[in-house]
Amino acid sequence: MTNLRLSYQTVEFGHIDIHLCTLRDKQEFFDPDGVANKLGISSANWPLFGVIWPSSLVLAHHIDGYQTGSKRILEIGCGMALSSLLLNKRHADITATDYHPEVGKFLLRNTELNQDKPIHYEQADWASDQDHLGLFDLIIGSDLLYEDEHVELLAHFINAHANDVCEVILVDPGRGKKNKLSTKMIELGFIPFPLIM
Repeated sequence: MTNLRLSYQTVEFGHIDIHLCTLRDKQEFFDPDGVANKLGISSANWPLFGVIWPSSLVLAHHIDGYQTGSKRILEIGCGMALSSLLLNKRHADITATDYHPEVGKFLLRNTELNQDKPIHYEQADWASDQDHLGLFDLIIGSDLLYEDEHVELLAHFINAHANDVCEVILVDPGRGKKNKLSTKMIELGFIPFPLIM
């Protein structure tokens, strides 16, 4: 990460402060060994994981008031993992996933920055069934749908990791894919509730 310009910020949730090291902006890029490129992540898309998006703030503020109890929780496409860091601060059983090869490094750095225990993390490909994640009682995510092919992949990924009783909370900024995802989730047996806008 030494060749990247970074930014530090704090997001407040009542009496809880979450400290974050992020990319300075969406112009940063560092893939000297072509790891991201081999995964199909272009230089233009490379930095998108590393900033805090409005949808992730909406999700985290929603989750702040959510009673997790003993639920096993999965954050999909976590990016800077704001919700995961908040849930970890609250001692919830949280697992974070993303496809980008740098996310795990930032997650570890930010967990240490918040002086919390490590968050279980797995680099996950929605198109693969080779992960070791298991099943969850609550699945969350924000700003996940960019391409039409993501709809089918995401729906099947969620279905593959949902317990028989599982709540799914997704925040979508209105990129035009949420209705397709809702339709697919209904086909898979999920009961619809409005997605957070």
